[in-house]
Amino acid sequence: MPATLRLEIAYDGSPFKGWAAQAGLRTIEDELGRAIETILGRRSELTVAGRTDAGVHAWAQVVSLRIDGEPPDELARRLNAVLPPEIAVQSSAVVDDGFDARRDALSRVYCYRVLAAPLASPFERGRALHWSYPLDRQALDALAALLPGRHDFTAFTPTQTEHVRFERDVVQAAWRTVAAPVSGELLEFWIEADAFMRNMVRVLVGTMLEVARGRRSLESFASLLDGAPRAAAGDTAPPHGLYLAAVRYGE
Repeated sequence: MPATLRLEIAYDGSPFKGWAAQAGLRTIEDELGRAIETILGRRSELTVAGRTDAGVHAWAQVVSLRIDGEPPDELARRLNAVLPPEIAVQSSAVVDDGFDARRDALSRVYCYRVLAAPLASPFERGRALHWSYPLDRQALDALAALLPGRHDFTAFTPTQTEHVRFERDVVQAAWRTVAAPVSGELLEFWIEADAFMRNMVRVLVGTMLEVARGRRSLESFASLLDGAPRAAAGDTAPPHGLYLAAVRYGE
């Protein structure tokens, strides 16, 4: 009988053109789909909780798929044996029929990492945004405190978009300082919402850093949450600092 699988995967997004399969380009979906075909003998349609962009990483991406019959023992280990080293299946489980990694997700959690230091660190290269400019740490906390609740995030996604709904419900948002084995301060911006638009977290971070640098006021940032145009917000932070950290389900 057919079975529904839930995979949890992690990946370094640096060498990939994002999640979604694209002709002639290396993507997470294509690599994972090939590995599944190698182990199970046929290609399966994959549903993903969050379609990450090129260069974005994941600590706990969730994928669902239907297969014919029961999966082989130690499926995660077998998939990892044929996957490239930048992708790892962390767990594999048979779940209730009808489970959909995207539709059933209640919220997603993203983390953006910033190394605030005069000099770049080779250990954070490709893992965190190096920020060598002045940074008002209290301003970052005040900015994050504005985000929980329902807001119109039109200003934080590209003007040319397929999105038709621009309101998002933010569950929580915070900047944290974490221990770093390098000089400087390693900051993480954590945000959980029902769903995210393309580049939303990266534009939020880019704009917040402008406030923290003294180039934009807290009040001007707050005004962006009422559906301001994209041109009113700040730059898009680079993808290498962004991680899909978790996906919440009603379990």
